[in-house]
Amino acid sequence: MDKTFTSYRIEDRSLVAFIKREIHNLALQCGFTAHRAGETDIIIAELASNLIKFAGSGELLYRAVPHQGKWKIELYVLDKGIGIDNIAKIMHDGYSSSNTLGQGLGAIRRLSNTFQIYSMKGWGTVQYVEICESVTSEPPVVTQLLPHAVIATNCPGEKVCGDGYHIKYLPGGLQIFVGDGLGHGPNAFEAVQNAISVFKGSMEKDPTAIIREIHERVKKTRGLVATVASVDYASGIWTICGVGNISTRLYMGMENKTYTPYNGIIGHNIPRTLNNTTVPYSRHQILIMHSDGLRTRWNLNDLKSIIKQDSALVAAALYKDNWRGNDDATIMVAKLNQ
Repeated sequence: MDKTFTSYRIEDRSLVAFIKREIHNLALQCGFTAHRAGETDIIIAELASNLIKFAGSGELLYRAVPHQGKWKIELYVLDKGIGIDNIAKIMHDGYSSSNTLGQGLGAIRRLSNTFQIYSMKGWGTVQYVEICESVTSEPPVVTQLLPHAVIATNCPGEKVCGDGYHIKYLPGGLQIFVGDGLGHGPNAFEAVQNAISVFKGSMEKDPTAIIREIHERVKKTRGLVATVASVDYASGIWTICGVGNISTRLYMGMENKTYTPYNGIIGHNIPRTLNNTTVPYSRHQILIMHSDGLRTRWNLNDLKSIIKQDSALVAAALYKDNWRGNDDATIMVAKLNQ
């Protein structure tokens, strides 16, 4: 099981049974009991039913990832429907806007381990769901120094993703890599995975040195674009260097700082001179990095109160509005808490 999400466009009920069966089988592969897999079926059915009923169509993404020595299933549901005025009101059992029993969202909340929803009238809705082996599973122990969410999807028709990412935790700081192999498919996948392997093993602290090391080690591949962002908590500084079109933006409240990478292709041609950009680090910043599978002309300030939401909902909102649909796409959103 890899890091990428499987994505389905849902436009009518004909696909729902297939998706439900596919995720049911995934749940069994993850070690879920038959009963828990059945509860997963209910969650999928309610999410898909609401999507068709209230938005007409939308997208469902899912994947399985390790969770405290076991597995969990992550789901995103995205739509561009009419949106919801009062989320708190519709979460109560018995409330319905369509003459039903009004228990759908309540059922999703009770049967899932995490359920988050964000919506704006006229904009649509994004939902995030985590399903663990048991509905009573303990919430994850917060050991991450960088709580984050990532949505990564393959280019339509491809079986592997040419984008990649990795976070490396160091004494007193961390380093983040986000890369995009040229094009898409197996050759792009090979390039970015080789780069991640170099990044994981690198002893360098300076992002420019890491970029140069990757450049020398991936010359036999198709090449890639990538950015490395590093933070040192003691100095309170972000250090960032990138080559090619990985978008990197730091938000602090309503203000943001965009990093501009160098032109070039890592593994083929990079500038002789590479310099880091330094940005002050502070708690409560939001770091957003994404590949060119998403458009870059977005602004979090256009989404009411989105900065108050969890990283997963921020990533989902940006993915929903900006996915190009013709390439691999990866977006990482991290909310700093150190």
